[in-house]
Amino acid sequence: MDETEPNEAGVERAPGHAMSELDESRRTAPDLEITLPARAENVAVVRHAVGGLGDVLELDDQVLSDIKLAVTEACTNVVVHAYPDGEGPMGLRAAINARRLSIVVADRGRGIVPRPDSPGLGLGLPLIATLAESLELGTGHDQQTEVRMTFDLGAEIIADGVPT
Repeated sequence: MDETEPNEAGVERAPGHAMSELDESRRTAPDLEITLPARAENVAVVRHAVGGLGDVLELDDQVLSDIKLAVTEACTNVVVHAYPDGEGPMGLRAAINARRLSIVVADRGRGIVPRPDSPGLGLGLPLIATLAESLELGTGHDQQTEVRMTFDLGAEIIADGVPT
């Protein structure tokens, strides 16, 4: 017998599913998906993967630079804040829908909470909000913390990766 539990949308999901699974209400195959340990050196790996996606899509250099900076900030927040007592997963999902790129950076850490001993200046989320068309902070299934960003790509992307 399968054990299931309802998520916030009321959709039942078996416990222990991978961080990268999307809620059934938003189920689409991501165009890029990566999960790595939340370590400083892996921020560069994720940034490079997003850069590769941008290159394939032939995005404008400034748009791609903004996307990579926003992703770097979100991933750095995971590394610095999510797991104060150890290490855990850092995940990224990216999906293209017409002329928009949606990116979710997720972790299973302690959530987004103020930290008085923070080593940074606390400018990461405001910077992401400036760079992205939209920014949402929330909790996904299995209570993971999610930073959801949407970017306007300027031109519709069709199936073969060519802008229209």
